Amino acid sequence: MSKSAAVKSSQKRKVLITGATGFIGGHCARACIARGDMVRAFVLPDDPDADALHNAGAEIATGDIRDYDAVRHAVHGANVVIHCAAVVTDWAPKNLFREVTVGGTENMCRAAAEENVDRFVDISTNDVFGTDESRVMDETFPLCKWNEPYPDYKIEAEKISWRYHRDHGLPVTMVYPCWVFGEGDRTFVPLLADAIVKRDLVFWRKDVLVWPTYIGNLVDLLMLISDDERAVGNGYLVHDGVSITLQEFCARIAGALGEKPVTLHIPYFTAYAAAYIMELIWKIGKIQTRPLLTTYAVKNLGSRLKFTIEKAERELGWKPNISFNEGFARTLAWLKTLDLDTLKQK
Repeated sequence: MSKSAAVKSSQKRKVLITGATGFIGGHCARACIARGDMVRAFVLPDDPDADALHNAGAEIATGDIRDYDAVRHAVHGANVVIHCAAVVTDWAPKNLFREVTVGGTENMCRAAAEENVDRFVDISTNDVFGTDESRVMDETFPLCKWNEPYPDYKIEAEKISWRYHRDHGLPVTMVYPCWVFGEGDRTFVPLLADAIVKRDLVFWRKDVLVWPTYIGNLVDLLMLISDDERAVGNGYLVHDGVSITLQEFCARIAGALGEKPVTLHIPYFTAYAAAYIMELIWKIGKIQTRPLLTTYAVKNLGSRLKFTIEKAERELGWKPNISFNEGFARTLAWLKTLDLDTLKQK
């Protein structure tokens, strides 16, 4: 009996999740455990969040994604790989993006192909489709660089996954989340909340569009495509089915925290110039912390991009189960339990 047939007959999958102590990976791990999967979490040695995953029922495999032997050991015996690990920031050395986001994906694809896994689910980003505001973007759009490390190295990583699909038969499905938020978020809502509380937030373009993706909806789609054979060889954009302006998004956060909404706007060129100068100073001074403003943040928080999730509905029958309003209400309830003085986590 083939490994695939054995999995289908027993309905007991062994799922390897990289980046399992991160926001998306952690929610994936717990969702897989809840559905009865055997979950192996691939985490860095001494990761302080690994114990919580172990206590939740996950097997812990430690290692560095840049180490192929550690990756191969982690992948061994897995039926499904959900690859969440990457450098998720706009401010890190380029060699780190190259080694972790790109090199780590190469290691994962190579090991998954050699282990003949049944499914390789790769978490990309909607950013890979570029900055064209003139049309509604879908999965047919070509990959288009931003001249920014995070999206550009994600593009390089995606190309590797598709190469392994094409040349080695790796059963890849690509997922393109938009603005992911929810309980446990470390990089989006808490950073906005921190800036709102400290009155550091300004806007540099009116009617900027956010396509929110509640973590519960993203995980729901991930669970579906990790099983559905129709998803192999395909990529899917995902969001909550609605857009909201960044100004309204931030106003809702401010209201939940009892803060006044931010109304200050500056010209886009001024914001971009300030970010460029800050980055230059940080690089010359070899400052390790993230600048207050980056050129990627200015581009990303100053865009009116449009995305459709029609493909997931058409091909897989998937729709967001949780409305944006409900997901946002849950997120704000969680946000209010945090220490407002320590909201900024990166």
